[in-house]
Amino acid sequence: MKKKTIALTGATGIMGYQTFLELMKRKDEVSVTVLIRESKKAHQMFDAYQNDPAVRIVWGNLVNYEDVLNLVDGAEYVLHIGGMVSPKADYYPVTTLRTNVSAAENIVKAVKAQANPDEVKVVYIGTVAQTGDRNPPIHWGRTGDPIKISVYDHYAISKTKAEAVFAESGLKYWVSLRQSGILYPDILKNMEPIMYHVPMNGVLEWATVEDSGRLMANICTMDLPDSFYRKFYNIGSGEQYRLTNYEFEDLILNTLGLGSPTKLFSPNWFTTKNFHGQWYVDSNALEEICHFRANIPVKEYFKEMMNHVEPFYKLAFLGRPYAPILKHTWMKSIAQTKTYGTLWWVQQNVEERMSAYFGSMEEYCQIPKNWKDFKLTIPSKKAESEEVIVLNHGYDETKPFDQLTLEDLRKAAEFRGGQCLASEIVDMYTPVLWKSARGNEFMMSPNLVLKGGHWCPEELPWPWDYDTEAKLNPFFAQVWYPLHNQNQMHVYGSEIFDNFKEKVE
Repeated sequence: MKKKTIALTGATGIMGYQTFLELMKRKDEVSVTVLIRESKKAHQMFDAYQNDPAVRIVWGNLVNYEDVLNLVDGAEYVLHIGGMVSPKADYYPVTTLRTNVSAAENIVKAVKAQANPDEVKVVYIGTVAQTGDRNPPIHWGRTGDPIKISVYDHYAISKTKAEAVFAESGLKYWVSLRQSGILYPDILKNMEPIMYHVPMNGVLEWATVEDSGRLMANICTMDLPDSFYRKFYNIGSGEQYRLTNYEFEDLILNTLGLGSPTKLFSPNWFTTKNFHGQWYVDSNALEEICHFRANIPVKEYFKEMMNHVEPFYKLAFLGRPYAPILKHTWMKSIAQTKTYGTLWWVQQNVEERMSAYFGSMEEYCQIPKNWKDFKLTIPSKKAESEEVIVLNHGYDETKPFDQLTLEDLRKAAEFRGGQCLASEIVDMYTPVLWKSARGNEFMMSPNLVLKGGHWCPEELPWPWDYDTEAKLNPFFAQVWYPLHNQNQMHVYGSEIFDNFKEKVE
């Protein structure tokens, strides 16, 4: 049987390496080309495969088109997992935007340079961060919900723009899979200030690294129908992996023997908004097609995951008597980190950050300092629950998607505060002319607007002027007003965005 040829980016990253290992289990079915940047770590991971006939290594860079072309040449599948990610992306926002968008553009260009571009299947990995802060009561989400990138989240901007590159590329076979938080043993290494940017009452439907790698390998080795492509999907490991952020901390710390997060943190070290995460009403759709979930009970998975953490962490978290010491030294010092630490913002009265992540200094001061006074909420985790709020997408979703009319598009545009100026529809994947509430005209496919949740690219992300956008755009207001009061925040949003845009240009 002829082997399938696969091009893989991001092979030295968490999801990318797991995908590579999963593909190596199927070497009788596939051959894999990886594009890897030269580094000591990369050589340690891949030198053993230098002479493996099932593996071809291209040493290069995603922003170099010739390297990407070398990767893609002859591939039947392109799995694009690579790019700059957080927290590094937070420290180098301009580089992140250029890297992640350039990589997408180079892959599309390289696929179109093939003799058979209409036969190459491209899988792009997006992110749950594209839809931003979705705390209760709007914590249930699906693809097509509004793109709402949290303030300062430059990584999500880059991933949203890169997603649009693929969706509007004209390629016959592309798919965008929006990855959630990934569970993997080394997750404890991420002792960065960003750990306190996560609201305790926020939610996330996690995906295990094994499920994620298996998903990618299954896409390449299963004969999936054409209808799988030119769509957006959410990746999640299912109902058991729907956790509040407090529950996640509790599972990790209990597994390590420390007990409750109340022993290690104070509630007012954590933000209350402006992160990202949701539970999915539609994550089963991907499982029904690709059958990638191992369905390991979540507590068992955490126990197994902790069996593989490095000895340092096991020693650091040996027992409960150490918790108070760790809390007031190591853990608090992380929250006090200059520029990105939540307690540093408080101590320095950094109004822009306080506005974005808490609403204001006044609201921050209302957060209890003791857990006994802090109200924890744990909503129902069943997608069939009566409390599930599914957002209105502004058009008749009972109709077959390819049978929508101009009138349907006009209603959808009106629900977004704008207009559809098209005179005809070629198909759902060919761009048409739209006009936003702010008066900007732009070309975008109905698929990217209605199924991807995108809107005017000139205004992405509005530019973090979400109070104004919510007043103009009822579609967007659904994800704004439940979590914010009118005229409450982002006095500094436009200024932050303008400074970032100036650096990019």
